[in-house]
Amino acid sequence: MEYEELKKLLKENNLTLKKFSELSEVSYRTCSGWGEEGRKVSDWVKPFLALYSENQRLKALEDKIKSVCDEVNNK
Repeated sequence: MEYEELKKLLKENNLTLKKFSELSEVSYRTCSGWGEEGRKVSDWVKPFLALYSENQRLKALEDKIKSVCDEVNNK
């Protein structure tokens, strides 16, 4: 993956490079270095971000379900 695609995927997931670095436990310096001198982004990053995105979607769905259940239980 090219660095430009990484930036796009981070933006789609509302992540900064710093936050991604923290989530993935990869040093910020390593992450920011992917864009330098034509260095490619590590192969694991794209599937990691796909799983992160799916996880965020499922968390939001879970929150909605809990909210509906709470409303039903409070009636």
